[in-house]
Amino acid sequence: MGLRLPVIIVNFKTYEGCFGKEAVKLAKIVEKVAKKTGASLAVAPNNIDIYRVSQSVSIPVLAQHVSPISPGSHTGHVLAQAVKEAGAIGTLLNHAEKMRSLDIIGQSVARCREAGLLTVVCADTVESIRGIASLRPDMIAIEPPELIGGNISVTAADPVLLERSLKAVKSVADIPVLCGAGVKTGKDVAAAIKLGMKGVLLASGVTRVADPEAALLDLVSGLGA
Repeated sequence: MGLRLPVIIVNFKTYEGCFGKEAVKLAKIVEKVAKKTGASLAVAPNNIDIYRVSQSVSIPVLAQHVSPISPGSHTGHVLAQAVKEAGAIGTLLNHAEKMRSLDIIGQSVARCREAGLLTVVCADTVESIRGIASLRPDMIAIEPPELIGGNISVTAADPVLLERSLKAVKSVADIPVLCGAGVKTGKDVAAAIKLGMKGVLLASGVTRVADPEAALLDLVSGLGA
């Protein structure tokens, strides 16, 4: 199972109400909206919850991070093969809250490729996105850290960044680009699609609202832009 584009990826992070049994509950809401609308939706729960979530829903499940290791003596690390075995189809890498050097990202992408995991690598600047594109991940998500979790979408705050990022990636390889940070509404999603993005990566717009289903229905309305 891959990710059909355009896509909305919901990152659960470690928010209250987004782990354990609550992670399954939220993932089922995302699945319900995906089935109701036909939209491509995926979830990235805490790694500990990958198995229970993947066993409960049919939509794609991603890890939030994997380590650049092969099987061996690596206590406390996250093995790509184990993530795949738990039911994930891919992973996020280099999120602003879990940033790594380009060398480590490259090793992680290689380990994921060996394990058969799709990679969505996050970038914070046009300069970093060029280096990441050279690693040939499956997707890249541009997210300015200062806007993450805020109420102003990157599509409104800095559309030029998205345009420059897309050009930077295309100058290296044909890799789908997503965006995130402050994305909360269908209008934000529509703006991202019109700018050439192939979807969005978001968290608080779904995980920290009173009615996640209503929020998702609004968000997916922008995918047809």
